[in-house]
Amino acid sequence: MAGLRLGPDDSELSQQSRAAPADLISDDDRSVAADSWSIKSDYGSTLDDDQRHADAAEALSAANLRAPSDYSSDKEEPDAEGVTSMLGLQSYWDAAYADELANFHEHGHTGEVWFGADVMEVVVSWTKNLCIDISQGRMPNHVDNIKSDPVEQGDKYLSDWSVLDIGTGNGLLLQELSKQGFSNLTGTDYSEGAIDLARSLAGRDGLPNIHFLVDDVLDTKLERQFQLVVDKGTLDAIGLHPDGSIKRVMYWDSVSRLVAPGGVLVITSMNNTKDELVQEVESFNQRSVTQEHDETPKDKFQYLSHVRSYPTFMFGGSVGSRVATVAFLRN
Repeated sequence: MAGLRLGPDDSELSQQSRAAPADLISDDDRSVAADSWSIKSDYGSTLDDDQRHADAAEALSAANLRAPSDYSSDKEEPDAEGVTSMLGLQSYWDAAYADELANFHEHGHTGEVWFGADVMEVVVSWTKNLCIDISQGRMPNHVDNIKSDPVEQGDKYLSDWSVLDIGTGNGLLLQELSKQGFSNLTGTDYSEGAIDLARSLAGRDGLPNIHFLVDDVLDTKLERQFQLVVDKGTLDAIGLHPDGSIKRVMYWDSVSRLVAPGGVLVITSMNNTKDELVQEVESFNQRSVTQEHDETPKDKFQYLSHVRSYPTFMFGGSVGSRVATVAFLRN
């Protein structure tokens, strides 16, 4: 889960130091990366299936999208773009989670709450209200304004929802969803260290019902679908890979198979605005129609709602937010 911070304060900077593989960057370069990027990057797979990679490249070419970066991870002195790309590599996060797991065993530290605890609280509360609204047969409109039901009332709606968190990291998002009444919970991450940490934390916190497993969303081995799929920063990280544009195409192909028909995908991003995410979904829908040659084409995803309560700022005459959380319905 990765993204740019605008003007981090000292307390934020103190939480941003992440370890990186020694063969990629030095201690000084680690500091540059930590100061420049503060949002977690759980995906950005380095495991390529040649055919899927080629198909994605062909789709990008057909859509006239930006070509992948020619960045090489072997540069001895990475520039700013190089540092950015490192956060899209699995090796970076394997090293980071190895450190966090060691800190947990030695000191009991939970690790970082990526995007911050306030954002996670908003995502969890908003997602809960969204799912209750859908369970009651109402299409959401301005979900921020829905009055939250007590957890015990929400249980009757939420316990039936199967939930997948892709790029789960330390699993804290699923822990918070569990506290809100969701009970069928699965978290995946391509970093084995992340899954070890998530399992350890869930066990310590008395939540053994959450299922964690190692899995790469770009080459998923999951053979089931979920009614709710959540992504907090994973698509951001995929975009930071040197072949990010191609891998984002692969992401949508994979996620469309993981979300059950009638299910919901909730994406939280700091690298993309709400409008950019909607545009990316529309591009995916167009590619899908072209590839399937269906006589009665139908969009796979449609925009459902988005969080409206994040703080906003004005820049260049436009109003924006540092964070975007957007929900899409799987048709």
